[in-house]
Amino acid sequence: MTLTVTAPAAVTDRRSARAFVDTHVVPYADDYDRNGRVPEDLLRQVAAAGLWAPFLPVESGGAGMDLVTLGEVHEEVGRGCSSLRSLLTVHTMVAWTVQRWGTPGQRERWEPALAAGEALGAFCLSEPGAGSDTAAITTTAVEHGDGWLLNGVKKWTTGGQRADLFLVFARTGASIGAFLVPRYAPGVQVRPIDDMLGTRASMLAEISFQDVALGPDALLGPSGFTAGMVLTGTLDLGRYSVAAGSVGIVQACLEASAAYAAHRRVGGRPLAEQPLIQAKLSDMVTDARAARLLLAEAGRLKDAGESSTIMATWIAKYFASTAAARHAAEAVQIHGANGCSPDYPVARLYRDAKVMEIIEGSNEIQRITIAGQAERETTR
Repeated sequence: MTLTVTAPAAVTDRRSARAFVDTHVVPYADDYDRNGRVPEDLLRQVAAAGLWAPFLPVESGGAGMDLVTLGEVHEEVGRGCSSLRSLLTVHTMVAWTVQRWGTPGQRERWEPALAAGEALGAFCLSEPGAGSDTAAITTTAVEHGDGWLLNGVKKWTTGGQRADLFLVFARTGASIGAFLVPRYAPGVQVRPIDDMLGTRASMLAEISFQDVALGPDALLGPSGFTAGMVLTGTLDLGRYSVAAGSVGIVQACLEASAAYAAHRRVGGRPLAEQPLIQAKLSDMVTDARAARLLLAEAGRLKDAGESSTIMATWIAKYFASTAAARHAAEAVQIHGANGCSPDYPVARLYRDAKVMEIIEGSNEIQRITIAGQAERETTR
């Protein structure tokens, strides 16, 4: 007998994304977490559903999806598995940057493969000694013949163990340049980073570049332009995806906690009837809806081409990530000892939520940035 495997339906909106996640992700997310990687079979299913880069234009293999809808899709994926959502985030950053700043030749070479998931992208900015402080980047790209010679080390690269294309930010003298570096270019070495606190299946890696010779077509955008426009725009989109995933964590905490409280009995009564449990659940509902509205506003501004989307995304990411961390802790509390065991998803949600407060700009950096903008607006 021949076993026929039906390809997943294309994901076009929140409803279809939720169906995909409930079928292909939620039942297996704890296994991904324990194994420390997302399996190749799921990566292929993500590709078949058109999830890797649906925002790319149709002529490049995408679906022309607007960014409000993209945020809803990434929320649903984050509800199921933050590690998979993290892979989508960095791939989105690479694909969007190629589409926005790439030359016709770069777009022709990379966009169709990125859209189809035939080439997976990873974002290389952080280094052993440089995280939020991009001025501390030490990786260098020196002009060499008609191309470049790349040297340095990038760390905490999400998807680095699996990626085919690295978007690498390197110092080019007094400025910073963005470079497209194929995984198998001579001089590129990948060292897996395992056993992280959260998003354990996101296949982190340390990427070393030793005298990697790149052609002139590796440079993405004018070199002196990168530190401002390219890096800002790329990080903004990544932050937007993390905000969406954080909303998904809050929603997952709510669903898990409500289900557990409904069937768990204390003193002969369902746990859900306890006033303090009801208070925790009501706070989850409220923050999930508030975070979702902040995310939608940031997405609407992106689709409208408004520069104010940058600050709207900072706010959405700050609110959603802090809410995720707070409610994941409450979800564990509601589950009691069960919440500390590998038998319930809230332990994974708790660990993943902490990561959301650090990546794509720590919450401390976000608070400084938001406060600075408020000061500028009130002193005009």
